[in-house]
Amino acid sequence: MFGGMGNMGNMAGMMKKVQKLQAEMTKMQEELKQKTVDVSAGGGAVKVVMTGEKQISSLKIDPSAVDPEDVEMLEDLVSAAINEALKKVDDMMAKEMGKLTGGLPPGMF
Repeated sequence: MFGGMGNMGNMAGMMKKVQKLQAEMTKMQEELKQKTVDVSAGGGAVKVVMTGEKQISSLKIDPSAVDPEDVEMLEDLVSAAINEALKKVDDMMAKEMGKLTGGLPPGMF
């Protein structure tokens, strides 16, 4: 008799699930901001600690890596360490998001 009403109930239930998922994602993102990743390059010559917000909280350069005759090598090591840290943060976030979304496409929420 009121066949359409069942669909409205399903929509309301789905909206509640989406809202709950969004709240869980927001909470998880806040938690990830507090986490860090540690990366080193050049056998430990350059070490980077990056937060989940992609902010460098620490950058250490071993004095033996500082060669005024070869600044380009040091620049490459710093770039490599930062890029690896960015990748690790992205991987960490994707892994945690995957736990919540069950593999739904990124950007859906």
